[in-house]
Amino acid sequence: MSRTSTTTPSPADPPVVLGIDPGIGTTGYGALAVERNALTVRAFGVIRTPPRTPDADRLAQLERAIDDLIARFRPRALAIEKLFFNTNTTTAMAVSQARGAILAAAGRANVFVREFTPLQVKLAVAGYGRADKGQMQRMVMLQLKLKEPPRPDDAADALALAICGAYGGHLVAGAPRLVG
Repeated sequence: MSRTSTTTPSPADPPVVLGIDPGIGTTGYGALAVERNALTVRAFGVIRTPPRTPDADRLAQLERAIDDLIARFRPRALAIEKLFFNTNTTTAMAVSQARGAILAAAGRANVFVREFTPLQVKLAVAGYGRADKGQMQRMVMLQLKLKEPPRPDDAADALALAICGAYGGHLVAGAPRLVG
């Protein structure tokens, strides 16, 4: 697992939302602490699984890494990208398998899961449903008061999902709201 930064929460720490951008080769993650209408980055980065390794082994490795993130951050909610039908069925199948491993880990740990479509994330974070990767990275950087845009793209996407998970109550209809 590649980590950009990490801190371990204490029981008195504010609630955490864990954003996950699923993929079998690279899965982005972002952990945000939610306190008094403010979001603080706890960690972000990517989980990589080795290519040319059987899918079952890659998925088991991904699930263990998600278990570790859940144990480390004890999130109140996990925000994950909802799979939408894609013309590249090979990629869609791999992403759906990764989602399954991630959802199984969240379910085992009794973590509330909220799913968001890419359109919902773009509208909520950038205010524009066709925002490109650069626009999304800049908006995540601004909203989270980072010194530079988060990289790689998968980690930035995971942070955007965590933002939606935290503010979902008023940014996305039907989502629970964790921030005041």
